Amino acid sequence: MAFESLTEKLSATFKRLRGKGRLSEADVKQAMKEIKMALLEADVNFKVVKNFVATVSERAVGADVMESLTPAQMIVKIVNEELTALMGSGDSKLAISSTPPTVVMLVGLQGAGKTTNGAKLAGLMKKQGKRPLLAACDIYRPAAIHQLEVVGQQLDIPVFQMGQTDPVDIAKAAVAHAREHGNDLVFLDTAGRLHVDDELMDELRNIKAAVEPTEILLVVDAMIGQDAVNAAKAFDEALDIDGVMLTKLDGDARGGAALSIKAVTGKPIKFAGVGEKLDQIEVFHPDRMASRILGMGDVLSLIEKAQQTFDAKKAAELEQKLRKNKFTLADFYDQLVQIKGMGSLSDIAGMLPGMNAKALEGASVDENALARTEAIILSMTPAERENPSLLNNSRKKRIAAGSGTQVVDINRLLKQFDMMQQMTKQFSGKQMKRMGKLGKMGKLGKLPGLPF
Repeated sequence: MAFESLTEKLSATFKRLRGKGRLSEADVKQAMKEIKMALLEADVNFKVVKNFVATVSERAVGADVMESLTPAQMIVKIVNEELTALMGSGDSKLAISSTPPTVVMLVGLQGAGKTTNGAKLAGLMKKQGKRPLLAACDIYRPAAIHQLEVVGQQLDIPVFQMGQTDPVDIAKAAVAHAREHGNDLVFLDTAGRLHVDDELMDELRNIKAAVEPTEILLVVDAMIGQDAVNAAKAFDEALDIDGVMLTKLDGDARGGAALSIKAVTGKPIKFAGVGEKLDQIEVFHPDRMASRILGMGDVLSLIEKAQQTFDAKKAAELEQKLRKNKFTLADFYDQLVQIKGMGSLSDIAGMLPGMNAKALEGASVDENALARTEAIILSMTPAERENPSLLNNSRKKRIAAGSGTQVVDINRLLKQFDMMQQMTKQFSGKQMKRMGKLGKMGKLGKLPGLPF
């Protein structure tokens, strides 16, 4: 999880401050020293850390803090505000051209994840009603074009390619193709290159001059820390980038790059890749990220994630079934699938205020258990799914043979299902009504005895 180490250290510092009640300047000075060390260990740029601590210190020793009844909370508030300002005060959306197509040029170092994350971004835009086109402008890396075609096919997004031709010509032809075929977004997947390679950097300048992109997004790997910041600075000087897309943020426990890039380059982080799957990309919200860093959770992102994952219509139907105690094994399976779509438990825990995400590190829905559950339920007849009491020993043996499982697996599933039914019987009408509201918000689905 991103910022895990930093979150732990900052939480420990704030805990000590809360335990003191009234604070002296010496207490604040010691806390600032701890915050400074925590940020440096998180691989945040030294100049950024120095300026950040100076700003927080100046505000923290003010009369409104020191004379407050809750000075520790005031300091947390100040740190939260300054972290938000450090990463950018507001959300930075993708600029859309008034005359389609909007051309987005993706640039960055080798191995940063331009191809995959460019496709992810195109997929995100498609969900918002856009008609994106992916253009293969990387003619140097073996199988780069094929990789783009594969991810494009998975996301059902067209890919424009001209083989091993001049990238400038490919970019111009891609934009022309988009105009002719009604694509309102073009993502130019350029080749990865070192910022010190003048010849290849000139190629990017030529592409920029030829197609005049609406946006130039720098794709950087969050796990390379300060190197990501240095690369961002160099690419910005050469191309005047419009924003940054951070990749592999889920794999960087320190998160220094995210806290440094905006301060060093002045350019905002617009998107963040948070997993390997093609739907694991998020709009970067500085205020929400600051809350996560301070262990204050990110409930808004959690609700948005849930709304994307959970089907509102199915949630309403499930509510009615629960009211009438008609919850079936098929419904049980649907809930498992939707919970799986929410991601790992540690990611979800990181969005909940006061939750210890580290305690759930690596915890997730057990893929094998889910596969067994699916196989078992799909091997049942519709009547058996609706009424599990029909399942005698002979039927269980048949289902076990059909699903490649054992009778003990079927008994375990039935026990979990029975637990769920017992729980629903305990709900009153008022409680069920509240549960229905949660379902509509996308939060229904936490069931007992699930195969986590």
